[in-house]
Amino acid sequence: MDKLSITACVIIIGNEILSGRTQDENLSFIGKRCDESGIHLTEARVIPDDETVIVATVNEVRNNHTYVFTTGGIGPTHDDISTAAIAKCFKVKIERNPAAVAALEKYYEAGKLNEARLKMANIPAGAILIDNPVSGAPGFQIENVFVLPGVPMIMQVMFDGLVDRLAGGLPILTDSIVTNLTEGTLAEGLSALQDKYPAVSIGSYPYFKQGKLGVNLVIRSTNKDALVNSGEDIAALVTSLQGRILG
Repeated sequence: MDKLSITACVIIIGNEILSGRTQDENLSFIGKRCDESGIHLTEARVIPDDETVIVATVNEVRNNHTYVFTTGGIGPTHDDISTAAIAKCFKVKIERNPAAVAALEKYYEAGKLNEARLKMANIPAGAILIDNPVSGAPGFQIENVFVLPGVPMIMQVMFDGLVDRLAGGLPILTDSIVTNLTEGTLAEGLSALQDKYPAVSIGSYPYFKQGKLGVNLVIRSTNKDALVNSGEDIAALVTSLQGRILG
């Protein structure tokens, strides 16, 4: 597998995210973990708790990416429909998974594991469980799709537990340069540097703090020498334009 072609997509599932009632914390976490594993997170989508939308979205992106990570919709309530939707994507039945039941039995006190909670042990046939050391209810992997809960603390622990399953490339290194110059001043020079360093991604992110404008220049690459050299050239560009490097 070409290391540069190892890509991922995150699908954030939940009406509460789209409504603004809940702020997503999972995308940035997964993005950082993908960088560390040499996986290029190239796409993210936020979609509703709608089976038709989930099926269509997952089927589209799983054919275009090495890995797909979904978050949300695998709890015990009526609106947790992600598991059923994923089963439809792969045209398999949902089964009461004995290992998932055992995991829930370890977590809940005797008599507390009701049918609603046992819903979280219903897993698509042939899927591989993703252990949940926090609250018992597992996620699952089916082919290149990893289905995870939406609660950040639980999702993050479970994600860290599955990274050994991911075949990544070289870690993606990141550096940044903050300057008081504006994007318009830097644009021409940055364009030339991007052409000079095709192995480096140069991002320009303007900011407005305490009444002052500036730009945060973020550089990313799997090539350490290219990252260092491009950073030095960006710093030289800022200086040549009578700008200051702030960080």
